[in-house]
Amino acid sequence: MKTYLKDTEATEQFGAKLWADLPEKSLIFLHGELGAGKTTLVRGFLRAAGYNGAVKSPTYTLVEEYSIADRKIFHFDLYRVVDPEELEWIGIRDYFDQDCVCFIEWPEMGQGFLPKPDLVIKLLNEGQGRSIEVLASE
Repeated sequence: MKTYLKDTEATEQFGAKLWADLPEKSLIFLHGELGAGKTTLVRGFLRAAGYNGAVKSPTYTLVEEYSIADRKIFHFDLYRVVDPEELEWIGIRDYFDQDCVCFIEWPEMGQGFLPKPDLVIKLLNEGQGRSIEVLASE
């Protein structure tokens, strides 16, 4: 089911709802072109968790780690990954072995090295806002 989010605030509110709904161990793939709101959604999730610091896309660091309310959240951005094998070098499997929520932007760049996600979220720019589609993994 697709939903229309009229602005950045609506996208953050959607992310906040995920904080309440997601289990403590979840893997979420985020799909969408540059500027579609992937990091904005993660920011909403983190704000709902009580995080007040800056939330930026980990485009250059590959991963940002947050520890909030006794929960771990990892935000990955694989946009700059050239070879999916690079994920082995950063020890990506160690992240998934933890009780944590992992958001992965550009998961197609890690094909073959990522486990099956719990949710797939697709964001698409539409006019002044964006559409969002959430799919449970099969």
